[in-house]
Amino acid sequence: MGNTKGNKKYLGVDTNVLVAFLDKEHPDNSKTEILAEHRYNAVNPTIIHEAYHTLVYKQKWKREDAKNTLSDYIDLNTILFLDQTKKITKLGLAIGANYGLGGRDSLILANFISNSIEIMVTFDGEVLNVKELQEEGKRLEIKLPMDFN
Repeated sequence: MGNTKGNKKYLGVDTNVLVAFLDKEHPDNSKTEILAEHRYNAVNPTIIHEAYHTLVYKQKWKREDAKNTLSDYIDLNTILFLDQTKKITKLGLAIGANYGLGGRDSLILANFISNSIEIMVTFDGEVLNVKELQEEGKRLEIKLPMDFN
């Protein structure tokens, strides 16, 4: 994973993995144990807002509960919250065009690779099919949470 903050290695966490991890009733919750085991995780605004939407509209959480849970999560000192910039946004557009991915997935990938995150976990089949990205002299490997070592 990326050596983005001190000597800590961070694991990039996609929205679908974060939702399954936070929602104990989610069918994939048991597959997300790596998030509890691997303390240092990285997320960005896109992931947090997609997670809010999914928790409220698909998982039927109360809005206030979703807001509080996600706010508490990003305030943990083990969570690296990555900013999004114009440069990252442009890289996301290039990734979308080059790899045939949607805009949000491309933006998430661009954010991780730009911040030297080396491994991302996801359940998204289209993103998993990419397997790895190499951009700007950096490499991002994409895995299922259960395949992370």
